[in-house]
Amino acid sequence: MRGIISYGAYLPHRRLDRSAIAAVAGTGGGKGTRTVASYDEDTTTLGVEAARRALRATATRPGALWFSTVAPAYVDKTNATAVHAALRLPGDVIAADFGGAVRSSVAALRAALAGGPAALVVSADIRTGLPGSADEAVGGDAAAALLIGDDTDGPVVAELIGSGTATDEFLDRWRTPGDSRSKQWEEKFGEMKYVGLGQTALAAALKDAGIEADRVDALIVTGTHGRANKAAAKKSGVAADKVVDDLSATVGNPGAAQAGLLLAAVLDGAAPGQVIAVLSLADGADALVFKTTEAIEAYEPDRPVADQVAGGGPVPYGKFLAWRGHLSPEPPRRPEPARPSASAAGRSEDWKFGFVGAKDRTTGAIHLPPTRVSMEGGAIDDMEPIPMADVQGTVATYTIDKLVYSPSPPVVFAIVDFDGGGRAPVELTDVDPTSVGIGDRVEMTFRKLFTADGIHNYFWKARPVPGSASAADDETKEA
Repeated sequence: MRGIISYGAYLPHRRLDRSAIAAVAGTGGGKGTRTVASYDEDTTTLGVEAARRALRATATRPGALWFSTVAPAYVDKTNATAVHAALRLPGDVIAADFGGAVRSSVAALRAALAGGPAALVVSADIRTGLPGSADEAVGGDAAAALLIGDDTDGPVVAELIGSGTATDEFLDRWRTPGDSRSKQWEEKFGEMKYVGLGQTALAAALKDAGIEADRVDALIVTGTHGRANKAAAKKSGVAADKVVDDLSATVGNPGAAQAGLLLAAVLDGAAPGQVIAVLSLADGADALVFKTTEAIEAYEPDRPVADQVAGGGPVPYGKFLAWRGHLSPEPPRRPEPARPSASAAGRSEDWKFGFVGAKDRTTGAIHLPPTRVSMEGGAIDDMEPIPMADVQGTVATYTIDKLVYSPSPPVVFAIVDFDGGGRAPVELTDVDPTSVGIGDRVEMTFRKLFTADGIHNYFWKARPVPGSASAADDETKEA
């Protein structure tokens, strides 16, 4: 039996109200909201957060990591290795990118389902477009992670029982290297091509599974062509009430991450024996049919999708434009940061990417960052590594800095006391500066401090624990 062992999804904290777009851009917008990656997030950091949630829910460790995105932080460099480092996976776990197109995420999933070691399939996307465009309004930012393996690797919560595919070359959506926006051909043409391909792929998958369309309990249809998605769902043979909400009204369309996100949302509420069909329309069509197992009853997802959809805080349209590079506000009158050192980063990989401190074997004192000399007793080189990325903490004190260089000032710095020991100065994110208070509960999140000379300086920041007072305050305020 091969299928899904665990899964995780991540929705950025910020939400853009689409009704704010037309007032500024003069066109576009609409109803509802879309998720927005913060200025310190990119597809790599989104992927790390989704992957952390997938791995928290299982004891199974992957033997491979496949990362897919349409908006990579780097080209000519593997992005999956940063995800690998942040997850502290062993060196013998291969990490590679599946990139360039939305279909790549489904291809990565199919490759993992085909066999081999347990594989963590991570997909992330940041969707945008020109101000006032349809892509800007209907897009969304998100990430999803699916740990795929056999029942010998761990309890399989959803078994793959059928698959089908249909490939065709046609021009629907494209973006040339270096361009900041995608372009789309006339909608009727894309709909005409996708609906037939979707029917072919889904029929093949159902035949492979040995079932008819009326046996499907949940149908997920994904793709960046919304009109084709709806038409394909209507002609699928699956009852309309079995078609899964695509979350377009609250999240938007997160492109490469959409299939994994919606699959996670369905699995959050699934019961044993349910049949879930996933139909992806992207440069062809791919269909996968899963059947949930008894293991789904005992599975406890880390932060269900519905809870994340219900959370979040607003972001003004002007700040959204600045984060996307469509608006250039005057930066703080301070020198921009120098580029990070590759050699220094390599020497401190566990600390920089994994947030691993040092613990004195004799006294138990925790040192952040790690050090050779203990602050209690003075022992030298008597330390053991202690992972701290999943340890929560409390704000001991903080300051709001309006002068330091930042793409999105002001910056909130806090001294955080970690549960069980350890204290460190940490930058806060996903928080309204007016809502911060001593005693706030925070958790660590993998982010981007800045980019200089094309080098992304990744490290860890702290954000309010969902449900805490500062998190609740921020949900009702402008960012």
